[in-house]
Amino acid sequence: MKMGSASAGLVSIFSNGYRSLSAPVSSWRTLASSSLYKHYKRNSKSAVFSCLSSSKIELSCLSSKVDVAQTTTTSVNGYHKYDRLLPCPSENGPPRVEHLVVSEGGPVLEYICKSLDLPPLFVADLIHFGAVYYALVCPQPPPSATPEQIRIFKEVTAPSVLSKRTSIKGKTVREAQKTFRITHVEQFVEAGTYLRVHVHPKRFPRCYEIDWKSRIIAVTDSYVVLDKPAGTSVGGTSDNIEESCATFASRALGFSTPLKTTHQIDNCTEGCVVLARTKEYCSIFHGKIREKKVKKLYLALTAAPVPIGIITHYMRPINVAPRLVSEDFIKGWYLCKLEVMECKEVPWPDPVIQQKYCIEDSEWPSKDRAYGCKINLLTGRTHQVRAQLAACGAPIVGDSMYMPAAIAEMANPGLNPFGKYKKYTTESDKEMTVTKWFAQFGKEPKVAIGLQACQISWDDGEHFYEARSPWWRSGMA
Repeated sequence: MKMGSASAGLVSIFSNGYRSLSAPVSSWRTLASSSLYKHYKRNSKSAVFSCLSSSKIELSCLSSKVDVAQTTTTSVNGYHKYDRLLPCPSENGPPRVEHLVVSEGGPVLEYICKSLDLPPLFVADLIHFGAVYYALVCPQPPPSATPEQIRIFKEVTAPSVLSKRTSIKGKTVREAQKTFRITHVEQFVEAGTYLRVHVHPKRFPRCYEIDWKSRIIAVTDSYVVLDKPAGTSVGGTSDNIEESCATFASRALGFSTPLKTTHQIDNCTEGCVVLARTKEYCSIFHGKIREKKVKKLYLALTAAPVPIGIITHYMRPINVAPRLVSEDFIKGWYLCKLEVMECKEVPWPDPVIQQKYCIEDSEWPSKDRAYGCKINLLTGRTHQVRAQLAACGAPIVGDSMYMPAAIAEMANPGLNPFGKYKKYTTESDKEMTVTKWFAQFGKEPKVAIGLQACQISWDDGEHFYEARSPWWRSGMA
């Protein structure tokens, strides 16, 4: 049963709190060949929750820009006709996330193909990329769900229906609503199973441009140290574990077992990352991070000077970018500390270098000079260096997310509700001010910003590694 489009909130609310990923799909499985699908049937049935997801952009289901290989064929259901996920497009298109409830057991590929009118090879690619999830029981719909969606949810989660399903006996409803990755095209899904299909996974074209062997810093029996290129993901995203540093570094080294992620740096940041060769060392390295035995130094290219010394902020505990920080202590907010060890005036990157690394122009008023900073990261929060430096009025060059807010605050110092010159007087004023402040931030950079994880060491320097010179120094004498 096909249902109409739901609001964007369906995606985030359906997935929040339920994600529990299974082991990564093998990086070595060849994208499925057509011979696998000679028994493909088009008579399966399913109930469908359908929606487009969006963060800060308004999407149209008739958009001609989709995240698949370009094709000139006619459109299907408002989208260009799908073929394969490779070759990788140079630009990401609008997200598309579909929610299905299976009404008759069978192979997962058949249900998705029939329900969404997608070709088998394309769906096989999605499964290979890790873009398809399942839960034994459909999660609770959001308040914005339509009456028809609510009806289907109640129908498939009625106690009389769930009591007959042997697969969920002994599980609580919440346990049965946890999502896991589909790992094989022939995986069986029983009636009542919930499916979430990321039809347009986030893509990383930079992965195909990199000489990955040249980015390897060290190889040991336990781990690999990689000089991560900007514009790539360390371990992949929720809808794409194929186009990641872990996958491509594993292939470059000829490893039969994929490398495992031990820590993260932002997609737009370059520099040292440690990838474990075994689950055991992955656990060991996580322990070293928790025990603060891992030291990370960063090089940052900022648009304004930064004072030498320790800078302290408190980060809002909401897992949404941009990350908001406050100079004042706020209960429940995360402590963020970094030490600026040096800050020197340097030339602003020339246009040729900026173009080579796709540095985005956020209209910083003065580009006569920039500032090269060395930073000791004392706490490790997502976007911490970027958010803290921007809050100091010294955003990182090319940071199209945080620099616009810094520029806006320069023009109107009272705009930042967590800055020195905050103006709100009541809680209701504060809410409006926070909303207005949030709107000042831009989009995530496409490729690089002036930030590099230049050094990583642990066990009191027993293990010490450095990255190559950062991109902005490649044009300096």
